[in-house]
Amino acid sequence: MDVGSRQREVAVRIVLKSFLAALSFGVIASSASAQAIPGTCDEGVFNSGARWKTCVPLAGWNGSLIVFAHGYVFDVPETGLDFHDTLPDGTSLATLTQGLGFAFATTSYRQNGLAILEGVDDIRETVAQFKSLHGEPAHTYMAGASEGGLVATLLAERSPELFTGAYALCGPIGSFREQVNYVGDFRVLFDYFFPGVFFGTAVDITPADVQLWLAGITPAIIAGRLQAEPGKALELMRTARAAFDPANLTSIGQTTLTVLRYNILGFDDAVEKLGGQPFDNRFRLYLGSSNDLRLNLRVSRFAADAAAVQALRNYNTSGALQIPLVTLHTTADEAVPFRHELLYLAKVRPTGRGRFVPLPVARYGHCNLTTQEILTGLGLLLAQR
Repeated sequence: MDVGSRQREVAVRIVLKSFLAALSFGVIASSASAQAIPGTCDEGVFNSGARWKTCVPLAGWNGSLIVFAHGYVFDVPETGLDFHDTLPDGTSLATLTQGLGFAFATTSYRQNGLAILEGVDDIRETVAQFKSLHGEPAHTYMAGASEGGLVATLLAERSPELFTGAYALCGPIGSFREQVNYVGDFRVLFDYFFPGVFFGTAVDITPADVQLWLAGITPAIIAGRLQAEPGKALELMRTARAAFDPANLTSIGQTTLTVLRYNILGFDDAVEKLGGQPFDNRFRLYLGSSNDLRLNLRVSRFAADAAAVQALRNYNTSGALQIPLVTLHTTADEAVPFRHELLYLAKVRPTGRGRFVPLPVARYGHCNLTTQEILTGLGLLLAQR
């Protein structure tokens, strides 16, 4: 059997397994929804400043717990700590999970911005808090989205004794340094194709750039530049290896604004927490423009600080899994590229109950998932028990 045939066979098996899991979970869901009644939630604050929330169904609790880690929250003025436990369609995760018979717990983390390692510790403390209030669950499942997807994966690797399984949605699980460089690469390439938009550089974010972005002035300028020079906009997407929807070219604007926002509003926060400048493109070869030689000679180059490179190692996954990990990721994710799934697959080393089950969703958009798709992935995780 050739490689292509083996890949198709694996794909068929994943689809079939997902379908069966969805069917079995549908039975669980319909049964639970008829019996489970969501209860009120307890809330409090840890000594670290992180808020915690725990919820147990008033009736029909199946004895299991789902713990949720939220995604990245920009550390900008007047943004407090919150749980961010609502799906894009407005569905409350606390209500949804309890309606399925599960208890629910989450935390705000102790800080906004880059909060991955802190989030790992705050989730551990949240699990302990739940147990102190409600006793030991029969099963505990870790789930997280975006930045929280990396939190969930790191917990699956580093604290497998706390969880029955883990579920990561659209997270930068392949290489956190790759994620940092993706944002930095996009910024230097944008500056090459569309010079003069920003006052600073990819590694020198000026207060004026932040203020103009928050005021909506710079995003409007960018949108106009992209519309005026669509050829350069496409070259930006190709050279940055950034996702967009070919059937809807306005998605190029969405991709550009999404990635640049992480640079403008998140870079200084990362520098402070990593102890230095983390972006390095000294030896990067950019391809896909109309003149790659000119591009590589003239694009801005930066060297990362050694302290930041060392700190980034603490954020990287190892691939060592002792419990099941199911992931769900849109294949055209503009913020956290789908290639993270492939990078993780290349280094995964399961032992014991460990296994890695990636579920791709063919769609544009970061965490652009339906509630049914999320439930299907959860059903597959439950089937790994």
